[in-house]
Amino acid sequence: MAALDRVKVLVLGDSGVGKSSLVHLLCHNQVLGNPSWTVGCSVDVRIHDYKEGTPEEKTYYIELWDVGGSVGSATSVKSTRAVFYNLVNGIILVHDLTNKKSSQNLYRWSLEALNRDVAPTGVLVTNGDYDREQFGDNQIPLLVIGTKLDQIPETKRNEVLTRTAFLAEDFNAEEINLDCTNPRYLAAGSSNAVKLSRFFDKVIEKRYFLRDGNQVCHFS
Repeated sequence: MAALDRVKVLVLGDSGVGKSSLVHLLCHNQVLGNPSWTVGCSVDVRIHDYKEGTPEEKTYYIELWDVGGSVGSATSVKSTRAVFYNLVNGIILVHDLTNKKSSQNLYRWSLEALNRDVAPTGVLVTNGDYDREQFGDNQIPLLVIGTKLDQIPETKRNEVLTRTAFLAEDFNAEEINLDCTNPRYLAAGSSNAVKLSRFFDKVIEKRYFLRDGNQVCHFS
């Protein structure tokens, strides 16, 4: 069998938001039993059928790069992460729905990965001070995923999900909210599964088919 083409997707967010559990669920459709802190970066692979069910269907490898979420003040921390940000085709921004600060920090993570970070060790947005134009010309597909949905009381969910919907709007990205300990949130045919597939299709298109809005040929 011919080798599959692949794309590189960063998985970014603060420590403890559940990035490793999410990546394991995405790649193996299984719950990660004993998640541990990621040091540096961990890479796992998901097989994705681009435009599944159409004549253009083709199988790709999605490399998910789970980057350690330390937000330490040392410049060396950022410099170490920078080596993982090369040749990126897509970014999944992960936040903990029970931790508002982890949501705010997604702006910092995205700017750092896009080499536009002006304050690498602090939160770039608080109380609506975010400038949406910072991401106006970003060409890398983004997806926002909120974890630990199960830990939000039913009486608080509407309030929290309304707030995070604005977060996804700022990034011009689709949003998925889930519990990484329950695979049903990504069950085939569910709205979350459709959003995820659409995101991966967009990443593949940007990498292999689109250049300045025009289709280009890719030779394996």
